[in-house]
Amino acid sequence: MKKVFALILTLALALSLAACGGNQGNDALPADSGSQSSGDAGSSGSGDGGLTGPVNLTFAAQEVGTGAYTIATALQSAMMKGLPAGSTIDLTTNSPGGVGAPVLIQNEECDIIVANAGPSQWSYERSPSDYDFGGCTDITTLGGGLGHTFTNVMFTQKFVDDTGYTSLEQVIADKYPIKLITKTNGSLGELTAERVIEACGITVEEFLSFATWEKTGGDAIKSGLQDDLYDMTIDHIEAGQANTTELCLTHDMYCVQLADETLANMEEMGYAPIIMEAGTWNKQDTDIKSMGSQQNILVPASMDEDLAYALTKAVCENKADLASAVASMSYFDPAVAGTAPFAGCPLHPGAARYYEEMGYDYAS
Repeated sequence: MKKVFALILTLALALSLAACGGNQGNDALPADSGSQSSGDAGSSGSGDGGLTGPVNLTFAAQEVGTGAYTIATALQSAMMKGLPAGSTIDLTTNSPGGVGAPVLIQNEECDIIVANAGPSQWSYERSPSDYDFGGCTDITTLGGGLGHTFTNVMFTQKFVDDTGYTSLEQVIADKYPIKLITKTNGSLGELTAERVIEACGITVEEFLSFATWEKTGGDAIKSGLQDDLYDMTIDHIEAGQANTTELCLTHDMYCVQLADETLANMEEMGYAPIIMEAGTWNKQDTDIKSMGSQQNILVPASMDEDLAYALTKAVCENKADLASAVASMSYFDPAVAGTAPFAGCPLHPGAARYYEEMGYDYAS
């Protein structure tokens, strides 16, 4: 009798384990990756988009306490409103940031991640031999335009007074031995500096034949410019960025306006036009035309179309909640979120279906 009972118990346990393993989405990453579960969708999940059962997804964010993590939690909350009851979106903290984010999608290490439009385009279009994060041909996006970041080019006022240069294009044309300082390799600030130089019509190698380029951390950039050890900096930031704000309050800086041709070249590279409004930095008296690579949402090309549709719809139709959670997300505009400058890489068919139904422009 005991043997019969043991056999029945073993069969029951096996059936229970099988039922628990029937997730429709990818399994969550291991616990040591820093996952945080959203919990059960409960009655908030609408099941829109043709989904018939709960899904379980992983959303790779950066470390807790960062602005990137706050954006991820806001998106997580909005997305849950479009999923069937019982669904989960687990936040992990293994995102390398917007530049390396496409690689995690390509390697199937998460289902959702926040990246930037420009790096997404470069990862999709370029090979690994041309770009460190290239070869990511299995990435798609739900849309972008989640922030208000811009390319920031500054000379020290001392450099302007000593040389008379106010144009980067003229510095390059004259091959003046300017001293540039930026963030480290792999940051969007450093990559944007490369793109600015290339947009001016020369290669980085040609630039370095007459100029010097130091790459370091934010505090070292600020102190180096304050001490006039360097002549200029290039970054990709948003208004209020702490180091730049302090730099402009403690040292005279000159905001450089890039030429229209340079800006047009950057747009072809995957950036979108944006205005750095007067007063963004201390003593900046005029608007500066710039280019930005706004944040986007990446998912695998293999994601179910109905799921991608539901996630896109949930994000777009909860814009007010996103703006309340993160001020910079007030710039998010669903009507243009699917267009090429904000999408970066190809739209997922489910996202394209939502934008088409709404009558919004989108990249085909």
